[in-house]
Amino acid sequence: MLKFYTAAGLCVGSEIELPGMLGMEPRSDTPDILFRLGDVPESLPNAVELGPTWQIDEQRFLIRIPNVARFLVCDGREILVAPEAGTPLSEVAIFLSGTVLGILLHQRAHVVLHASAVEVGGKAVLFCGSSGAGKSTLAATLNKRGYPVIADDFSAIGFSPDGVPQVLPDGRNLKLWADATQQLDLQPGAQVRASTNMKKYYVEPQSTAGKPLPLGAIYELAEWRPPRVPGIASPNVVDASRLIRRNAYRPRLVKQMQQEALYFAASARLGNVAGIFVLTRPLDFAQMDATVGWLTDHWLTLGLLEKVA
Repeated sequence: MLKFYTAAGLCVGSEIELPGMLGMEPRSDTPDILFRLGDVPESLPNAVELGPTWQIDEQRFLIRIPNVARFLVCDGREILVAPEAGTPLSEVAIFLSGTVLGILLHQRAHVVLHASAVEVGGKAVLFCGSSGAGKSTLAATLNKRGYPVIADDFSAIGFSPDGVPQVLPDGRNLKLWADATQQLDLQPGAQVRASTNMKKYYVEPQSTAGKPLPLGAIYELAEWRPPRVPGIASPNVVDASRLIRRNAYRPRLVKQMQQEALYFAASARLGNVAGIFVLTRPLDFAQMDATVGWLTDHWLTLGLLEKVA
């Protein structure tokens, strides 16, 4: 029996329960994407690219997560899953709704950034960074202050018919470290273990955005350590382009799937319609109010927020 979820604005039908994603009522009997259990080959006979745990042919991407499962991602529409013996489906789901879904979105030619996103003034604001940079924690903090969550962990960007970049809404729970849930006073009952190897938990957002939103700003998160200077800075055009490329979700996928040209063109388009910035701040909950203050002041200068008389 299928369970239905939303991912990057698409309806997902899954035979595997996905605890990290929010359920939805199906729009039709035919989902946009299907996740199902099935036979997955050990290799692709006509592979054009291959690595130690993955192979790619014209329309498929085969990946094996050791001691978890083999996944066959087919033409941006279907993922076949073959769990390895003894692996619980709850652990398979972690990779299915993360890395493997990211591969599928790359197949659909979306620009996918390693970023969390919130809605500010009807536009999407993205926070990019590597694992541990504080993307989810900052999004959760802003969510508690009334900014709806659009996406967590990765953000898919599509383009409207007139070429406007839009961040696609992702029905995904926030994934937070245990100390973050305590500092943000999130209810323990709303937490679910996100991994058997990490002290991270899924936490349902208090509010979410339900439609694609035009891009408002992109911030790369950096930790404040000397000689860095705290605050918000604008990189030059070249560095802004590099910022987009290095914050692609699973950057190696861009090369493996021969999408360098897509990301190069997207960097220019994103920079033309939205500001690209570096936010340098202390990784200290005691300083979170200051960080939010910098952001809200910056959003006023960008016109994302209006001054209150």
